[in-house]
Amino acid sequence: MIPVVNLPGMNCGLCGYRSCEEFAVPLASNPDLIKRCIYLSDNKLKSTHPGQKSTEIKTNYCSGETHQSCVSASCGRQSDTVKVTKNKTEWRDSLDRDFDFYLDQFPEDPGPREVIIPHNPMLTRELEIQKGEILIGRPLGMSCGCPITHCGIVHTVDHRTGVITWFVTGPLDPREKGFKDMGYYIAEGYEGLVTESRVDIKLGMRYFFQPRRCMLNWRHSGLVNYVNRTPDGLQVRVEGLWIG
Repeated sequence: MIPVVNLPGMNCGLCGYRSCEEFAVPLASNPDLIKRCIYLSDNKLKSTHPGQKSTEIKTNYCSGETHQSCVSASCGRQSDTVKVTKNKTEWRDSLDRDFDFYLDQFPEDPGPREVIIPHNPMLTRELEIQKGEILIGRPLGMSCGCPITHCGIVHTVDHRTGVITWFVTGPLDPREKGFKDMGYYIAEGYEGLVTESRVDIKLGMRYFFQPRRCMLNWRHSGLVNYVNRTPDGLQVRVEGLWIG
């Protein structure tokens, strides 16, 4: 009998690979690597997140073949419409709290866009942070207070104010290529696409939302202060962030 595993499709990066699909390749020849997956490990909290859009990856250990199928809320593309689907998703996070929409990354980006500033803004200049460099840090206190260390690639940097926009990715790049550690930082805002929502999103309103790739599946709150309709979805900017 050929052993088959269904990876969770969370793309959290804790296994050391950028996505579950990438992880499936070495897993095919080394099944013991499955211990790296925190969702499939025997030592885990048994909790589920019914609202998460899942990606099922089936790996044949013998042949190394990988198959991916995405469960999408909508299909097809029309250039004159905005793909924001109000579906039957149970809008609850991993702590059973309700939220209003998912925030996805832009298709061309390697990860979600986050606007940040180090707790000591001078670090942006002292570390000579440049576009394309790899950073790590943790959002502290009022700006979310997330317990997870974030890793990312610099998108834009303002050395005058210390403000950085980066793409939040997994830990694989820092492990393989090195990084600069900015320590604690403040999360000022998120930029992304809304393709699934249970409410009409209006400029100037505060909403509960969940970043699609949040490793903890926790809801966030923020004020929507920019909205743009695109064929891929509703492009938004969310500021005044906190978790809970």
